[in-house]
Amino acid sequence: MTTYKEAGVDIEAGDQAVKKISKLVKNTFNKNTLIDIGGFGGCYLFPKNDYDNPVLVSSADGVGTKLNLAFMQNKHDTVGQCLVNHCTNDILAIGAKPLFFLDYFAAGRLDQDVLSSVVEGLTKACIENSCVLIGGETAEMPGFYKENEYDISGTIIGVVEKDHMMPAKKVNSGDILYALPSTGLHTNGYSLARNVLLKEFKVDDYVDTLGKTVGEELLSVHKSYLNVTKGILEENWLVGISHITGGGIVSNTNRVLDSGQETDINWGAWDIPAIFNLIQDVGNVSDEEMRKSMNLGLGIIYVVKPEGADSFEAHMNLLNQKFYNVGVVR
Repeated sequence: MTTYKEAGVDIEAGDQAVKKISKLVKNTFNKNTLIDIGGFGGCYLFPKNDYDNPVLVSSADGVGTKLNLAFMQNKHDTVGQCLVNHCTNDILAIGAKPLFFLDYFAAGRLDQDVLSSVVEGLTKACIENSCVLIGGETAEMPGFYKENEYDISGTIIGVVEKDHMMPAKKVNSGDILYALPSTGLHTNGYSLARNVLLKEFKVDDYVDTLGKTVGEELLSVHKSYLNVTKGILEENWLVGISHITGGGIVSNTNRVLDSGQETDINWGAWDIPAIFNLIQDVGNVSDEEMRKSMNLGLGIIYVVKPEGADSFEAHMNLLNQKFYNVGVVR
């Protein structure tokens, strides 16, 4: 008699994996978490008394081909952080703060140690972003994924007062564009980066200009900007936020502008990190292609009214946060 386990799906191992990660996940819970891990759905008591006119904001994403670098180095704790932080930044661009997060992990064969490492990263980022890891799905799909490979994705739910939603604010010509530095490629441009760099280097090759190995650089964690931004989200002088992801600086920032407006970027306003110069030099990639596919060292851009410039700069200086004035709206 053929069993499910003989077909490649080990239900008992899956149950053991859930038990193994449950302690990690519970570290993210707060008073609004109403169900323990392992139920059919996550339940969250919405803090309705904290808001006058709340709007729920959601976003779903994955990590993309950055996962290949995790497979190659057998290092899996950073990609979970990248996933949560990416989604957090996406709803932050609307003005929302996260409430809870759900993850999806799928592999051909479930490796409990790998899953535990991924979830370790998820929980670390959830705690840092004051976000509950309320549930998700772990799928074992034999024959569908290659050996020792998996995929992850996630969905985040956050909340913002309707009056403070960024898309409802008015951007005007002359508004200032401020940017905060990225921590490398974040989770975009990896198909190009791998195509270029892995023809020239191995992941454990140390590169002097990087100050680390190629693999270490390419697994740098996608930074969350929530904690440096949440103190100014309700300021009237902050009228737009752009998360710099696929499409680069110009394309993503144009998404928060009105029709007929455009960005005037000062490309010399910041020092482009060494990893981007390395990709461009080794691959003979044009400036246009780099600007279209990479963040070039900027992770988030704020659109600030001129009268709010001093307040924005004072806020970032108080937090010892490096920032750049990178242009204006035209």
